[in-house]
Amino acid sequence: MLGVSERVRRAVCPGSYDPVTHGHLDVVARAAALYDEVVVAVLHNPAKQGTFTVEERLAFVESAVADAGMSDQVRVLSFADTLLVDVCRDVGADVVVKGFRSGTDVAYELPMALMNRHLSGVETVFLPGEPSLEHVSSSLVKEVVRYGGDVSGLVPDEVRDALVTRLRGDH
Repeated sequence: MLGVSERVRRAVCPGSYDPVTHGHLDVVARAAALYDEVVVAVLHNPAKQGTFTVEERLAFVESAVADAGMSDQVRVLSFADTLLVDVCRDVGADVVVKGFRSGTDVAYELPMALMNRHLSGVETVFLPGEPSLEHVSSSLVKEVVRYGGDVSGLVPDEVRDALVTRLRGDH
């Protein structure tokens, strides 16, 4: 337990999580090893329709976090139409933790990290993804399912089953 005078080191792991993958969960677990608390921020734009509703995404992430035994250290919250730095301010986090799979991800994420630091002083920590999961992305998982492929081992089983039902209509 932290003493009264000690500050909680809180990190935010942002994303749309549509759907959550084992790659996401790997980053959350490693962030939880580095920080006292991790807030998984499910970010969404109400004007855009995702594959899953925000409520479904929250439930999938919460279930996966519980299954991994991280419920005491990880909170799952949703945020709409807001800057990531405002999310960090609202939850009291000084750092954003992002996973990356390749140099392409870093090239995409770096300008946002620099802007976040410029706007608020919030730093971004990049964690290299687990090599066995570097090919996994939410969009690719959805495409594979849509065309009949099996994504077992890439997403939690309940997410896989929901994807099959939602995208192929299988039961």
